[in-house]
Amino acid sequence: MDCIFCKIARRQLPAKIVYEDDDVVAFNDINPQAPVHVLVIPRKHIPRVADMVESDQQLMGKIIYTGKRVAEMLGICEEGFRLVFNNGRYGGQHVYHIHLHVLGGRPMGWPPG
Repeated sequence: MDCIFCKIARRQLPAKIVYEDDDVVAFNDINPQAPVHVLVIPRKHIPRVADMVESDQQLMGKIIYTGKRVAEMLGICEEGFRLVFNNGRYGGQHVYHIHLHVLGGRPMGWPPG
């Protein structure tokens, strides 16, 4: 795929990567909404949460677990953090490659939207 996140995962575009392995890549958001704002993406291109298939369950669990690990690595785990998936236009998704937002370093308001 030629989406921006696929290119970041293949290191064809620069990003400040904070974690990566064979399945996922985590990098700082270029437009942070909190002191810590990291995106966790699968290397596999899946456009939206609504496009997942049953066989993606394990990968999605790994994405969430990686979000928790990133929170630990960046020192926001104890005070608290937010994990967010946006899905589709009305859900606020701008890049159509599944990505988990890891947000922290300040109190989060509610409701979020």
